[in-house]
Amino acid sequence: QVQLVESGGGLVQAGGSLRLSCAASGRTFSMGWFRQVPGKEREFVAAISWSGGSTYYTDSVKGRFTISRDNAKNMVYLQMASLKPEDTAVYYCAASRRKSVVAEKSEYDYWGQGTQVTVSS
Repeated sequence: QVQLVESGGGLVQAGGSLRLSCAASGRTFSMGWFRQVPGKEREFVAAISWSGGSTYYTDSVKGRFTISRDNAKNMVYLQMASLKPEDTAVYYCAASRRKSVVAEKSEYDYWGQGTQVTVSS
């Protein structure tokens, strides 16, 4: 069983930056970040392969967000820059048993509790 705990969310002004962290207990493979706003489906944000050699982003965050991982520490990060009000959401860390990058929500087996990110205009 894998447990995931996110941290690093908060309130930031538009144009600002935040770094989200996800601590994993147990062995993890492909990891991802998703986000959700009330009344909408949880959407894919970014993913990273087991080795860290492959990453994938949704178009709306390309060039602004960077996903990374430290396997020695069992940590995954999401560095967010040039934040926009539309980035406001609860951000979830997820782990998949697959080693390659995955963007489909259904491919993820474990989920964290989420951390709130609020971007003010």
